Order: sequence, then structure tokens, then C-alpha cells
Amino acid sequence: MPDPEIVYEDADIIAVNKPSGLLTMPGRGDAASEKSALSIFRVSRRPLFVVHRLDRDASGLLLLARSAEAHRYYSGLFETRDIGKKYLVAVQGIVAEKKGEINKPLSQGGSGRVSVEFDGKPSVTRYETLEHYKDATMLEVSILTGRRHQIRVHMYSIGHPVIGDKVYGDLRRQSRWPRLMLHAYELKFTNRSGKRTALRLEPPKDFMSVLPFL
Repeated sequence: MPDPEIVYEDADIIAVNKPSGLLTMPGRGDAASEKSALSIFRVSRRPLFVVHRLDRDASGLLLLARSAEAHRYYSGLFETRDIGKKYLVAVQGIVAEKKGEINKPLSQGGSGRVSVEFDGKPSVTRYETLEHYKDATMLEVSILTGRRHQIRVHMYSIGHPVIGDKVYGDLRRQSRWPRLMLHAYELKFTNRSGKRTALRLEPPKDFMSVLPFL
């Protein structure tokens, strides 16, 4: 697994290309000794703060803040939904509709697994079909909320689990894929100086190499 690379930086933030398989921040228990994106960059840049998280098996754009003030500002953008987030997601099966929205509340159990529950937190995912394969569909996904495993659970709930998802898909079927096919590829936001900023990161080789087999 390659180390993460810096794809953008300014006085407030570092935008990192996080590879699939790397933790966003130091784990607990058995994962406590593993490397994370935060620990790798804290070696030469202190202090650093995680603005938002990406699932371990997802890849893509991850923001780290250089100061407590920047962390408060950018975390606030995620909390108030004033930041645009787009993902490329390959899911099992053929998604018939060109565009769709999943509005289902989500709740996290004690095991860490997330499920759709009527009394869960409001969660909204929107998607657009980009391409059909033999038995899979590539989607561009936007999330209006930022719940744990939101895209994975929402897609699973409509019968189209994310390819390579061993938690919310059939384990025997999903184990054939080398990675989770979820990539955070675009962030749009207004920085603290009032400048509109757009970051985009194309999928890595390990993502693209799966496409011919879908």
C-alpha cells in the first residue's frame, strides 16, 4: 500500500490522497500500532487535525487542518453542509434510473455496524448513473449528510451494495474484489479568505484495474 500524497496545501489545510486500506487516524485495540494518514504527516508537520474521515477501505481526498482555528472552520463546513462532496462508487447490479435520492435515517449499533432505523439520524444520499457494466453500475454520489458508512449502507438498503464491501454485502461474493470501490474524488468549499476552492482527484490504479472485470 503506498503512503498518502499531498495534492493541495495552503496556510490552513493539507489535502491528502488517502489510499484504500489506510486508516484516517490512529486506531484502537489491534489497530493501535498501524499507520494512519494523520500519523504519517504529523511526523513533519505539527500540529495537524483531522477535518473529516474516510472509511479505511475507501480512497480519495482527505482534509487535514494545520491549526485549531482552521479545524473549527472546516469542521463547521462539514457540519453545516457548506462543502460539496462527490464520490465515485461502483455498485453491484444495474441501477436503472439516471438519478436517484435515498432519504433513510441511519443508526449505529454497538458493534460499529450501521443500519436503517426509523428513529435514526436523518441521512440523505443522491446519486447519478455514469456507466453500466455487465452486472455493475458506476455512480457519482453526493451526500447531504455525513453519517458513518452512509453511502455503503444506503446503497445496500436499495439492493446495490458497493463492490468490495465485506461488511454490507454478501461476504463470499464480495471477497473476490481486491478493494472497496468507493473513491472520494471532489471537494468544493469557500476557504477562510472567502475564495471558492475546488479539488478533484481521479481514482487510483487499484480502483481502475477492477473496472474491466465488472
